[in-house]
Amino acid sequence: MRDLPFDIDDPRLAAAAWSRLLEPGDKVTAALVSRLGAVEALQWLVSVGRRGVDAEAGPSAQAAARLVPRLEHLDIRLELDVLAGLGGHLVLPGDQGWPAQLDDLGEERPFALWVRGRLPGEVPMAQPGSARADTPAVAVVGARAATAYGQRVAAELAVGLTEAGVAVVSGGAYGIDAAAHRGTLTSGGYTVAILAGGVDRLYPAGNAALLEAIAADGALLAEVPPGCAPSRSRFLARNRLIAALAGATVVVEAAWRSGALNTASHAAGLSRPVGAVPGPVTSMASAGCHRLMREQGAVCVTDAGEVLELVMPLGAVAPQSPPVQPSLLDDLDPGAARVLDALPARGSAVVPSIARAAGLSPAEVRSALGHLELGGQVERDGGAWRRARVERGERGRDRGTRRGSP
Repeated sequence: MRDLPFDIDDPRLAAAAWSRLLEPGDKVTAALVSRLGAVEALQWLVSVGRRGVDAEAGPSAQAAARLVPRLEHLDIRLELDVLAGLGGHLVLPGDQGWPAQLDDLGEERPFALWVRGRLPGEVPMAQPGSARADTPAVAVVGARAATAYGQRVAAELAVGLTEAGVAVVSGGAYGIDAAAHRGTLTSGGYTVAILAGGVDRLYPAGNAALLEAIAADGALLAEVPPGCAPSRSRFLARNRLIAALAGATVVVEAAWRSGALNTASHAAGLSRPVGAVPGPVTSMASAGCHRLMREQGAVCVTDAGEVLELVMPLGAVAPQSPPVQPSLLDDLDPGAARVLDALPARGSAVVPSIARAAGLSPAEVRSALGHLELGGQVERDGGAWRRARVERGERGRDRGTRRGSP
């Protein structure tokens, strides 16, 4: 076998070369490279190529048989030149900008990240949506064949997370991924798309403009070099990166069997919180979310505030109740509420009649009526009492205002 045309003792070139040689998800060989180090492992593989694979023995022989053929025509400098031509750069563990969260993957950590744009830990961008190394992130993922409901929810979650200063991570696919990325970009936030192929292969092609926008204002990243095509195995492998890069994962829509559930499984394996958005029980697009909540303990989330509770420190997010229509009996003590409830909706009633209906004594009724009168909720009607009414003129003005009348 010929010598490789680049310096295999260069740690950066060796790490980049392994991202070409090794398929994502090859845990056995990844463990071998992780333990030896990128340079020493590459030296070993080249030496095996020179001696012949048949000369290798032991557990490493199988790995060598898969990898040695890939040494043929390998010149990782070509992929680095393509990356540089795209305005991208290589980030290795230990570099400024390397996401420390990926270290939680242990021996499944990628050897390098091929990046277009800027990662949160790198030099901040001038754009308002730039992120720092300590910026919290949430993965928003879901079905490609998303419903209008799912896409709307994903976009609204992204906008709410952006307003709270949280970055959004997803996979750049159609459906939920695209809605989450767009919601982030339109609200001036920072988003990362993790690709299954090289950063030169903008896949799916229909999202090319969106992915270019992400590269300009956020980051596109891949663990495989330019030129690598996306494949099913690479899609599944990259899901671990989505889960690891984010502090929490939220599944907006997912079928009973879905790649988004795979991402949620990786997140749970990393002890990251998992949230799921409920949907109609008749919708197959939400069956996977309901399965996550029922079988795997995912937290039911319905808005950005509830998602923030997953990723922010305990007590950092104050729970908010949704707006509700005020009730007639709001803010009343129990006695006053019973008296007001006992008054007829139309017409009036005398104290003894009110007392019987409310189950109170006449004295208690008179006391409550006095407080209600001061609050403008009841009024006298001769010797009887009735609920306060809006004057006819005021009702007319209200209707005129609702109709847009001056």
